[in-house]
Amino acid sequence: MKQNWQMDELIEYFTFLPHELSSIGNKTGANRLGFAVLFKYFQYEARFPSNKSDIPKAIIQYIAKQLDLDPNTLYNYDWTGRSIQYHKAQIRDFFGFKLVTVNDTQEVTDWLIKHINHHNAEAEYLKTEAYKKFREMKIEPPTPERIDRIVKSVIHNYETQFFKETFSKIPKNSLSKIDILINNFISYDDSFLSFSELRSDPGRIGLESVFIETKKLRTIQEISLPDDLFQHVPYKILKKYKQRAISEDIRELRRHAEEARYTLLASFFYLRKMEIIDNIIELLILIIHRIGVRAERRVDKEIINDLKKVSGKTNILFKMAEIAIENPEGTIKDMIYPIVNEDTLKSLVKEFKNTGAAYKQKVHTVMRASFSRHYRRMVPEILNVLDFRSNNKIHKPVIEALELIKKYANDRFIYFSILDNIPIEGVIRPMWQNFIIERDEQGQERINRINYEICVLQALRDKLRCKEIWAVGAYKYRNPDENLPSDFEENIEEHYKALKKPMDVELLISNLKKEMTTSLIKLDEGILKNPKVRILSKGNGWISLSPSEPQPESKNLVKLKTEIAKLWPMTSLLDILKETDLQLSFTDYFKTMATHERLERSIIQKRLILSLYGLGSNTGLKRMSSGNHGEIYKDLLYIKRKFII
Repeated sequence: MKQNWQMDELIEYFTFLPHELSSIGNKTGANRLGFAVLFKYFQYEARFPSNKSDIPKAIIQYIAKQLDLDPNTLYNYDWTGRSIQYHKAQIRDFFGFKLVTVNDTQEVTDWLIKHINHHNAEAEYLKTEAYKKFREMKIEPPTPERIDRIVKSVIHNYETQFFKETFSKIPKNSLSKIDILINNFISYDDSFLSFSELRSDPGRIGLESVFIETKKLRTIQEISLPDDLFQHVPYKILKKYKQRAISEDIRELRRHAEEARYTLLASFFYLRKMEIIDNIIELLILIIHRIGVRAERRVDKEIINDLKKVSGKTNILFKMAEIAIENPEGTIKDMIYPIVNEDTLKSLVKEFKNTGAAYKQKVHTVMRASFSRHYRRMVPEILNVLDFRSNNKIHKPVIEALELIKKYANDRFIYFSILDNIPIEGVIRPMWQNFIIERDEQGQERINRINYEICVLQALRDKLRCKEIWAVGAYKYRNPDENLPSDFEENIEEHYKALKKPMDVELLISNLKKEMTTSLIKLDEGILKNPKVRILSKGNGWISLSPSEPQPESKNLVKLKTEIAKLWPMTSLLDILKETDLQLSFTDYFKTMATHERLERSIIQKRLILSLYGLGSNTGLKRMSSGNHGEIYKDLLYIKRKFII
């Protein structure tokens, strides 16, 4: 049960009606308040609380106020004696419930097994559904521990069946390749990588990172897993299995039954392939951006000292035009130089050359040099491992241009063949066409390959960022049509719950309008009163924001620190973390990625606190294990892999 309640919620769910008050009878004191709290708790949850701490204080206070009793009276209520058993029996009779039997438990278990699927195979969801089913059957559910065992059993049966089905779909050739890969800790072939190397993240932006990622992708593609192996399995379920595979070392993976082992590894390779494709595209986007930015910086640096902005250009040009009209037969030296000297005209010429088309030509020249000498090597690598597509005919020219580049990737010709159909419209920006189209020795217009490749990659970058072009097998850069789940209509309620949106369209639109209207009114009322904000005339009303000044430290915060230092002068952060967990039990929310927990929860709690402290304070797990805490590094590392990642 949630701990925070609003007054309208308390009134709706925990107000005693006249016929309900009669059920309390002539009970007095602690028994009266205890019975009333159990009554309303059962009415709301269809089960009894395990102990007094399960009942929020707000509910106790609200019920006590109705009965004109002191809320502290509940401390005297006996939670283990015969009275509470008698009270529970009375409450069950009032609501028409009965005690649970073995057959009832089995019936609910069978019902959960029948209704479990890829979308709801989560412990918390199944617990909620189990309690709902017991409520429908008018049966008091078993203890929370028993419910946990039921849910774990259902999930285990579901996973066992899922593992068997997946294992039967994996070809034997793929299974043998997986065995070879996980048995080799290092790569003996330069063209492929080991299993441990496949788990590593991409390096910094650069050509080497692209080559390493393409090598990873080829290694996984060599396994030849079926494309439809996990066609109807949600991404979040596969991600859970992938994390389980990552959290275990090779020895632990080998200990699983072959159905579970190969399913976990197949999930890893299936998702890792998507991630690697996304990584390659991200690197491509960043490298193309870097080429342009570095070229601009280099050109800017070269011209910064030469560039002299000429003031009063409009007036100078007016005077020159006026003199030219009045003296059409005069010479420039006699007519123009007395009004505008030669140095000023040279500065005007230099300024024009360092801006506009001339500036762009310089930038493109530097980009070409950087691309042709270094980055061009990545183009055939990327085009050989990635398959780019588009759902819009407008962007088909970019796809055709990529195929053309791939076709001539190993040739050394300066120009494309005259016979080729080279896409220009929709690929090359008009301002770059003069740099792309050149004339050969015979004076015929030809397309320069290197310049064309640069422009095609820039167009590809723009289309990938807005998902007009997508890559086969990617996740982030996947087909936009796949963003909507394939089973959206069949499981529409679950998807709306995940999005936290109402299913009523009118309600959704009205809430959105209300939220937008409130925000716009708040912006309109506050923007003119804010001294840090200015509305500019530029660009039809640009908004200029001044950086906020750092706020002074709160006086209360200083006093609070002082008082804490007085009370606990020698208390360490680790002690505070431990005390926080004793008060809030936040470590209970850390769940294992394995099928079940073998260690006692008290041991897990201690190791979790040590691991969280070591990671959060940047102390490290090795240094934590070297302290006087009685835990070794291997145990803390195990907790990190299984509970934290």
